Amino acid sequence: MFKSKTTQKKVKLIINKIKKSSGWQGCVLLSSILLLSSSYAVYAQDTPVDLQKVTGELKVGLDTLWVVLASVLVIFMNAGFAMLETGFCRRKNAVNMLSKNLMVFAVSTIAFWAIGFGLMFSDGNGFIGLQGFFLKGVDNSPALGDAYEGVYNALNWTGVPLSAKFLFQVAFAGTAATIVSGAVAERIKFIDFLLFAFFLVAIAYPMIGHWVWGGGWLQKAGFQDFAGSTVVHSVGGWCALTGAIILGARLGKYQEDGSIIPLPGHNLSVATLGCFILWIGWFGFNPGSTMAVNDSIANIAVVTNLAAASGGITGTVTSWILAGKPDLSLSINGILSGLVAITAGCSMVSNSSAITIGALAGILVVFAVYLLDSLKIDDPVGAVSVHLVNGIWGTLAVGLFADATITGNEKIAGLFSNGNFALLGIQLLGVVTVGMTMIILSVLFWNLLRVTLGLRVSPEEEYLGLDIGEHGMEAYNGFLEVDN
Repeated sequence: MFKSKTTQKKVKLIINKIKKSSGWQGCVLLSSILLLSSSYAVYAQDTPVDLQKVTGELKVGLDTLWVVLASVLVIFMNAGFAMLETGFCRRKNAVNMLSKNLMVFAVSTIAFWAIGFGLMFSDGNGFIGLQGFFLKGVDNSPALGDAYEGVYNALNWTGVPLSAKFLFQVAFAGTAATIVSGAVAERIKFIDFLLFAFFLVAIAYPMIGHWVWGGGWLQKAGFQDFAGSTVVHSVGGWCALTGAIILGARLGKYQEDGSIIPLPGHNLSVATLGCFILWIGWFGFNPGSTMAVNDSIANIAVVTNLAAASGGITGTVTSWILAGKPDLSLSINGILSGLVAITAGCSMVSNSSAITIGALAGILVVFAVYLLDSLKIDDPVGAVSVHLVNGIWGTLAVGLFADATITGNEKIAGLFSNGNFALLGIQLLGVVTVGMTMIILSVLFWNLLRVTLGLRVSPEEEYLGLDIGEHGMEAYNGFLEVDN
């Protein structure tokens, strides 16, 4: 008995060290405690309550570590967006693109902390949350299920502290806002973009998020969006589309005779680096949405990777067939489209289905780019084609490919799994209602800014570049000046 008590003291001492440690040291300590616990269980059978408590604390620690690491991966995606969008735009606007991608996450963090998280996840009604602003309110996380007491009941399924829940969700919120940046690039005022991002993350994004993830009406109807093809990517994509239309095309892009003048990006090396960063970051985006360490993480990662790979291949092949040569920019966007499309169903589909979903996404993005140009909708980086078109496709794909043997739920089964249209109908309902809502809200926000501040820079500023006009500096100071 004395030996048992001594071991318990050692266990508690190590747990306290874990709570104060970080990084790889924490991982080593966690591994040690798991080994110690397994041996302790052999001779500590007379204290099952204490052992259960220790095991529970270990799980909370491991889950929290995983959620924080996944959050960091998603936040790191902002670097990927910055590289991608800057490389796809002209040299004279590089500082502006970097500044937008840097500051949008700062603005999103404050907006989501103050307003958005409460609207999205707090207790309220089927439309919106009504409590928990500034992360205030009763909360006994990491308590689970019926043991949870607080105002964020929509998140009582994950056993991590409230701070970990917030960190992961604010990373998603920032991603939705960043999507808009590329579609309105090279002609929008810096202040207008930041204010729009604040409105999006504080009001529009959390409202849709509440419907789908916060216990709202779409979630209760059975709508499925595991990691955000609709909540994150389509929401950002709808804002990007309305912004590009209201702003109008860049000077010189579309000629009166109907011809299209290419305005190529200045650094495809940087854009390709951005694609790789986003690809890696997606392993926090999709597997991280489990918000717990479990046996589905690896499978979600594999499914995500397969969709990205197939999207890159079909995007390259499609552009090769249509243009006669493989287009690197469309190869990049093919990969990203595969990632966007698999995001909704990454926990619900088989490997072969993931390849199909990604492959169709790679084809769709190429045709979407051509279609937008034919409609004279100027999207410098292809944000609408990647995030909106394939956010919609990925959401509908759940209704086609979701496999009941994977989900363990006959109600979460697609048309090709059980021959039933029920889930596909719910997915379509979600796509339409979210689309209509976001068009209304984003048009309202854009026009409010247009009337009050004016959305677009002057023609002179646009010609000289937003780096000089908006920021008074150059990204490549001292380089030989050439036409751009």
